Amino acid sequence: MSKPRLVSDAKAELALAALRPSEYTAALIQVLQAKAASVRGAKVLEIGSGSGVVLAALGELGAASLCGIDIEEDAVESGMLLLAELGHGETSELYLGDMWSPVAGRRFDLIVANLPHFPMERSDVPGRLPSWSAGGTNGRVLLDPFLEGLESHLAADGRAIITHNGFVDLDRSREILAGFGLSLGVALTTLVYIPEDKLSRMTASVLAVQDGRTIHRYGPYAFGEMRIVEIVRQGMAG
Repeated sequence: MSKPRLVSDAKAELALAALRPSEYTAALIQVLQAKAASVRGAKVLEIGSGSGVVLAALGELGAASLCGIDIEEDAVESGMLLLAELGHGETSELYLGDMWSPVAGRRFDLIVANLPHFPMERSDVPGRLPSWSAGGTNGRVLLDPFLEGLESHLAADGRAIITHNGFVDLDRSREILAGFGLSLGVALTTLVYIPEDKLSRMTASVLAVQDGRTIHRYGPYAFGEMRIVEIVRQGMAG
C-alpha cells in the first residue's frame, strides 16, 4: 500500500472517531500482553486491522514484522500513520483488501483478529462505519471464512488469538477448526457493555435464546459475554 495521502483535520477526526478502539480491542491487547513470549520475534498478521492499535501493541511487544488487512481505506491510512508515528513504519505493511486475499500463499507466526461478528445485519449506526460489528444474522458471515482460511496461513508452530462473542456458537467454531487440524481454547472471558442502539439491532432469534445466558441485563443496561480465544494446531501446548 502506498503512503497515505494527507487528509483534512475534519476528515481525519471523523475517521479516527469511527475507528475508535472498543472493549474488545482492550481485552485482546490484554491477552497479547500476557502472552508476550509468543509475540517476540514473530511475523504477525491482523485481519481487520482497524485503527492499527493492536498492531502497534504487538510492535511494542517485540514482533519482528507487522502486517494488517482491512476493507476500509480510512483504517489502512490511519493504521499506517499510527505505526509510522510509533517507529514501526519500516517493519509494517498494510493492505486494503478482503480477508485473506492480500496475503495469499503467506504464513505467519501469530494471527490476530477482532472481526465484526455481532449477530446483526449491516446498518447505519451514528459515528460508526457500515461494517462495524455487523456479522450477519448469526454473527458468522466473516468469522467462518476467517476460521476456514486460518490453517493455510499459520506457520508450523503458529497460533491465532481472536475475539469471540459468547452468543456466537463457540462449539461451531471448534467444529470448523477441528476439520483443519486446529484446536481452540479460551484465554479470557469477560463482559462487554452492549449499548441499546446495538442491542436493538441484534438478531431477534439469537437474543431470545441468549438473553439470561450470555447476555445479562441490569435495569436498562445490558452486558454480553465475550471470549478471547487462542487457536493452535492440535497437539500443540497452549
